[in-house]
Amino acid sequence: MKNLLQRIYGSILEEALLNEIVHVALLKEFKAGDVIIDFGDNINKMPLLLSGAIKILREDFDEGELLLYFIEKGDTCSMSMASCIGETKSEIRAVAETDGQVIMIPVMYMELWLGKYKSWRNYVFASYNNRLMEMLSAIDNLAFLNMDKRLLNYLLEKSKVNSTKEIHTTHQEIAYDLNTSRVVISRLLKALEIDGKIKLHRSYIEILKL
Repeated sequence: MKNLLQRIYGSILEEALLNEIVHVALLKEFKAGDVIIDFGDNINKMPLLLSGAIKILREDFDEGELLLYFIEKGDTCSMSMASCIGETKSEIRAVAETDGQVIMIPVMYMELWLGKYKSWRNYVFASYNNRLMEMLSAIDNLAFLNMDKRLLNYLLEKSKVNSTKEIHTTHQEIAYDLNTSRVVISRLLKALEIDGKIKLHRSYIEILKL
């Protein structure tokens, strides 16, 4: 684990902190589709993502779900951190977008390191700021963008976190993430294909130009 941590966090966190993480953290592997954190869970460990990608969803008032943001290698989930520190139940669901690995840090060490290591404080505050900006962007999408623009942004983000222009998902899964109907998504995807921006295959969507 130490070598992997060094490659990902060596330029961010000091050596002494990396050594402490190795001794107290729990390594967990996950598969695409796994629910890593669910609504109402008691969170007593903070996640640091070593590989893969995870999407963070929030329950809305109509008992659907809204996609807030993705976390990737080197990221953490600020909403999980907030639940850890506040000792509150999870208000998000974290679902694996791809296979990957995550290390879980007990909350007692997370709080201890805030006072002990400047690099840890900087990392935590930067993570909060990055996630806040992404959540504000999600709010802007909901408030100001039409569904076709939201769909374009969604496809771009999926392509980015999976490092491929082939998006293996169903129309229903996209509709679920964007809190709309499959019929709407199918119609918009067909319009994008006619515009030459994507190509629809039997089991995946190929991005041509966005």
